[in-house]
Amino acid sequence: MIRWTILPVTEFAGHAAQWQALNDQGARSPLLSLDFVEPLLSEFLVGGEKLAIGSDEGVVVAMAVMTPTRAGAWETFQPSQAPLGMWVNRAGVAIDAALDSLVRALPGFPLMVGITQADPWLAPRPAHSSTLATIDYIETARIRLDGSFDAFWAARGKNLRANLKKMRPRMLKEGITARLETLRQPQQMTEALATYGRLESAGWKASGGTAIAADNAQGRFYAAMLERFCRRDAACVQRYWFNDQVVAVDLCIEGENCVIILKTTYDETVPGYFSPTFLMREETVKQLFDEQRFSTLEFYGKAMEWHRKWSNDIRTMYHINNYRWPVLHKLHAVVQQRAARQHQQRHPVPATAPAPAPLTPE
Repeated sequence: MIRWTILPVTEFAGHAAQWQALNDQGARSPLLSLDFVEPLLSEFLVGGEKLAIGSDEGVVVAMAVMTPTRAGAWETFQPSQAPLGMWVNRAGVAIDAALDSLVRALPGFPLMVGITQADPWLAPRPAHSSTLATIDYIETARIRLDGSFDAFWAARGKNLRANLKKMRPRMLKEGITARLETLRQPQQMTEALATYGRLESAGWKASGGTAIAADNAQGRFYAAMLERFCRRDAACVQRYWFNDQVVAVDLCIEGENCVIILKTTYDETVPGYFSPTFLMREETVKQLFDEQRFSTLEFYGKAMEWHRKWSNDIRTMYHINNYRWPVLHKLHAVVQQRAARQHQQRHPVPATAPAPAPLTPE
């Protein structure tokens, strides 16, 4: 039986070492390491979050940062900057049992508790039960970095290879010299993020107020987080240049045999017949194959058509819902089915709807 201690999240620092130990013993994800989680908590708490510490016979086996979402429901804390919900556990912990006890330990007599955006690569998807259900979230892509770049590139669709091949002679004709720059020092992150912010603020994200800036929470989070990773040589910013102009930027962190691209931006004034992000991606992937330091390059966003041009290694991330009583599970399932039917009635699929895109582009 896992017994939970529920504390204000402001006490996280006193239990940070336990959090890191659980991540090291379980998922081993840089997205759940202290270097990522502590800056996230520093900038994006909204109030009401709790630190949940689960112990079995006096040994801490699971921890989570939980937030109330609506009456009777709690879920893992997860601002948009975090690809995973804030949950760590030792390998072998039964998630259904852990959530069964957590739903009874959180304040306010919750009826449901959830883990958001879990990754099947890090934790096996639990089986459904009378009180537990998993729900598909998104498909996400990654590139496996085994073998050679030449073999990887030959397996890509001919359109991608041909389009990128055509860009380079045109760049030469227009007097454009391209180069990839990698920044890895903590003191370089402020300037790198300023460059990122300038590109992003000049694009469509500026109108929505979601662009990174030095004086907003996003900017402070990425600066603090990247500096922490850089201090142990586990992060980089990739900048792609056309002559003396930065035209694309990737923000990346590294860990347990993987590189994760957290954010990408590009110069929207570059002519449409060039794709600076694709050109940068080709050079970055080649560099990673050549170095052989990592086994995967992770995107962690929703798998778009362009992701599928680069990889057919697609997996489905998922949410976990656990209900206080089985009857609540059944009622929620009925409500969801009714909502799905109503959505289909309002938005019928045309009889001539195109077939879904193949996982591997032609």
